[in-house]
Amino acid sequence: MTNRKSHAKRLSDLDMDARIAKDQYESRLEAVQTRFRQIQQAYLHTKDEAVIVFEGWDAAGKGGAIRRMASVMDPRGFRVWPIGAPSAEELARHYLARFWERLPAKGEIAVFDRSWYGRVLVERVEGYAEEAEWRRAYEEINQFEAMLTDAGTRIAKVFLYIDRDEQLARFEKRLRDPLKRWKLSFEDFRNRDKWDQYEEAVNDMLERTDTTAAPWQVISANHKKYARVTALTGIADRLANGVDLSPRPLDSELERRFERETTD
Repeated sequence: MTNRKSHAKRLSDLDMDARIAKDQYESRLEAVQTRFRQIQQAYLHTKDEAVIVFEGWDAAGKGGAIRRMASVMDPRGFRVWPIGAPSAEELARHYLARFWERLPAKGEIAVFDRSWYGRVLVERVEGYAEEAEWRRAYEEINQFEAMLTDAGTRIAKVFLYIDRDEQLARFEKRLRDPLKRWKLSFEDFRNRDKWDQYEEAVNDMLERTDTTAAPWQVISANHKKYARVTALTGIADRLANGVDLSPRPLDSELERRFERETTD
């Protein structure tokens, strides 16, 4: 069995008023972005790999956090996978199959904007998975993640939570902004009708899949800047753990080749 952590994380335990001062946000964001550059350079040398999972409420800020990370990463070793509803072909296979195909190669970092946890969240609440299927999925997911971590893959999992009023306010901003209106759909409002069911599903997920090897970072996201910098800092801590982030020493042969070029 997977080594689960002893303490349960629940959405009701979050401080929804948590925030950060603007000057602290700017300095902390710059610092964590520098760490991500260092992490990626180290991974390219050490051939470490990492999986980052973002889950959370609609309009909770997953995309904003991912963009701040992606903006400083070299795309040759960094990939973001936006996960939507499975295709007909994917539905004919085990639900984890499409995620195996997107796992990072040696030296790479893969971000999943929603993930295999859809099995125990949206598929559970909306009835796309039978009860026996989503109940079985907790241990399947734990074993899947254990296989990855046993092979050396680092996993960082983030869940962003906002309350009903804040979500509605963000929906209105999307509705009024022509450049953001595409993000809003009737499904977003339909999901609000099942708010309590989703909360129950999330709490069950946190209790059943918060493991020592792949713990959840659960963040109050009513204040975007706080949530963003908290999430990114936690991810950087996971990815940097046990990795030497010192810059690679200068290759003496490369330096001599440069000097020949400048003296010719």
